[in-house]
Amino acid sequence: MVMATVGRAMVRAGTVAAGALAVHTAVNLRYLRRPDPGAAPVDEPVTVLIPARDEAGHVAATVQSVLSQTGLPALDVVVLDDGSCDATAGIVAAMAARDPRLRLVRGGDAPLPEGWLGKPWACARLADEATGTVLVFVDADVMLYPHAIRAAVATLRDGGFSLVAPYPLQLAHGMAERLVQPLVTWAWVATLPLAWAERSQRPSLSAANGQFLVLDAAAYRAIGGHAPVRADVLEDVGLMRAAKRAGHRTATVDGSHLAQCRMYQGTGGVADGYAKSLWSAFGGPIGSAAVCAALVGVYVVPAVAMVAARRPITRRWGLAGYAAGVASRAMVARRTGEPRLPDTFLQPLSIAAFTALNAVSWQRHLRGANTWKGRGVAPVRQP
Repeated sequence: MVMATVGRAMVRAGTVAAGALAVHTAVNLRYLRRPDPGAAPVDEPVTVLIPARDEAGHVAATVQSVLSQTGLPALDVVVLDDGSCDATAGIVAAMAARDPRLRLVRGGDAPLPEGWLGKPWACARLADEATGTVLVFVDADVMLYPHAIRAAVATLRDGGFSLVAPYPLQLAHGMAERLVQPLVTWAWVATLPLAWAERSQRPSLSAANGQFLVLDAAAYRAIGGHAPVRADVLEDVGLMRAAKRAGHRTATVDGSHLAQCRMYQGTGGVADGYAKSLWSAFGGPIGSAAVCAALVGVYVVPAVAMVAARRPITRRWGLAGYAAGVASRAMVARRTGEPRLPDTFLQPLSIAAFTALNAVSWQRHLRGANTWKGRGVAPVRQP
């Protein structure tokens, strides 16, 4: 009897929370900035920085999408070949020979400096090569639309921001990708109070995606560049937090009409990609467990009750909670252009998959088995 009472209370609590988050999602979408594709040409120099490690399958398309940007009369592009074992360097070198705006920097495969992870170190080396007053970091598997940088820089300058994080459209193919990838954007749209986050210097109110970041160069150097986030697996979020701590204004914006990216491919790619970073996302194992428990309580428990509860009133509560979760996902998918059917109806399965990935990430981390592109996902400590 006690367990049944507790179970019913959990269903009601989860449903109320799901409803509140659905309302919050709707409010957030009204505040969510959408950079203007018709923004005027940029009248200052812009340097685009692309770290690339074993990206032969993507880098040519990414670089070409950058070189094809409109409204950037003073554009230069720097690609760092970060110790690739494939044809990445040769592909970029051939493109650079045809376009003077493009430069290839060969990073070699020397051991990382003490305390640094691979991507922050690659970005720091790229920034040393930059001459623009605006720095744009782009991952080597991202496709920019022709107006992307012009629109993002306009948002940076018009809003008085030091850092703008446009979230690209997340492409997903196959069950594993379609279950998990939409959560990348949905999670912060549903939970981060955007209007407050733009006004506040609280580092906790940060969401950024390193696939596409736009920064004022002077502000970036004033905070120490990537040095403050040298050991951060999620260096993108860390960079926004560092900017906020230094008193700079930042913005997380809708970049689904600016860029697209298929971040991880296939079930193995999804598992490896998220396993490398989720252990670091929530401040430790207790935080990770708490977040996963809350998500399960809000989005999985009501769905289970909807089909398995004995009491009709509990099933109705469960249905209401499930519908609220689907509505939240559907609103974000409609805004970003992600698939809505049947994907949004699988929200409970998406949360269950995310929880499982957290467990995998912690298991690998505790065994020291997390790697990415041949490197360990932990800062180097010299003996």
